[in-house]
Order: sequence, then structure tokens, then C-alpha cells
Amino acid sequence: MPEVIFTGPAGRLEGRFHPSKQRGAPIAVILHPHPQFGGTMNNQIVYNMYYTFAERGFSVLRFNFRGVGRSQGSFDHGAGELSDSASALDWVQSINPEARACWIAGVSFGSWIGMQLLMRRPEIEGFISIAPPANRFDFTFLAPCPSSGLFVHGDVDRVAPLKEVMPLIEKLKTQKGIAIEHAVVPGANHFFENRVDELIVEVGAYLDRRLDNPPLLPTPARAVKAGG
Repeated sequence: MPEVIFTGPAGRLEGRFHPSKQRGAPIAVILHPHPQFGGTMNNQIVYNMYYTFAERGFSVLRFNFRGVGRSQGSFDHGAGELSDSASALDWVQSINPEARACWIAGVSFGSWIGMQLLMRRPEIEGFISIAPPANRFDFTFLAPCPSSGLFVHGDVDRVAPLKEVMPLIEKLKTQKGIAIEHAVVPGANHFFENRVDELIVEVGAYLDRRLDNPPLLPTPARAVKAGG
């Protein structure tokens, strides 16, 4: 799990990168929750999704947005964080020029940033959007959504209640040629406290369906990571 530093629009960005040993492996970038509410790349969900992609042969990056950890700059209400994400994708692509596919995954605020990046980068062919707060941030730019993907929510999410997010998901499901799946984790709140394992099972199962059940690869043992 090499530590990496790459250049972002506001200075250096800190990340962790797992390079695949397979030639032409797909790439994935994982985006963390809101920086002003404790969100970092060591968030439990981000950390576990990082390994979920790595186990399926991806070269995968997670990183801290500007102003978080050792990343330079300061919080920019989404615009700068979107630029950070584009720089992160550029960096991963620069060292994986033969990558055959690209995915984006985000948690809460990170899902909002990730879906905006999806609209701007046609090479992104799949997404995982965890607890997107469609009641708090404007997701109307997804018109239409250019790639198939998975939304996951907890059924006791009080930050982004399911009933307030379902109109967005139902709208996206009507698009031709795009397959939108939606999973609900029983008993899970916005942070999936005590439900991260169930969430990761849903994400892994979705990736396996999309990737036609690739053999799982060994990765360094996951440590339990608590964090914002």
C-alpha cells in the first residue's frame, strides 16, 4: 500500500496507491466523505472499498482532498475537490497508460464529487455511489447519467433519507442503455456504523457481476480502520 504524493491544483495531494500486477489492469479512484466533518481517505468505507477493488485486479488510488491530512490547500466547497479528483485520475492514468477501464467510487460528499467527475470524463465506465446526499447537494447534472453503476444506502440514514434520494435513482433507472442498480443495507445509518461489512458485501457482489466474477487476488491483510 505505497504512500504517494502527486500534484493537485492547490499543491501536493497525499494518497495511497495499490498497483495491480496485471498488465492493462483497470483503474479505480475512491473519494472520501466531507472534509469538514472528519472525512479522510482512512474512512472505514473508503479503506474497505480500496481493497475490494484491489482484490479484483484494479490499480486503485484513495487520496485526501485539499486541506486534509498532508494534502495542501483548503476546503473549496466542492469545486476545488472536483479539480483534485480530476488530477488524481490524471495521475493514475499517467502511470497506467494501458488501463483497459476506469471506475470511480465515492462516499457521501465524495459520491457527489465522483458523479460530477463521471460527467466530465467519458472514459469512466462504472461507478459506486455510497449514501449520495441528493437532498443536500445538487445532483441534477446527471441528465443523463453516462455510465452504469451502483447506489447504496442505509435504510435508517437520517443525513440523506432514502425517501429523499429515491426520486433521483428512479429517474436514472429510466435511461436506455444504462443499468442503474440500487442496494439498501438494513439497519445502516449514513455512516454505516456496524454495517460496513454488509455494505462491502453489496459492493463486491456488484463488481463481480459487472466484471464476470474475476478470481480474487491476495492483498495485504486489511486492518480495521476507523476514521471520518
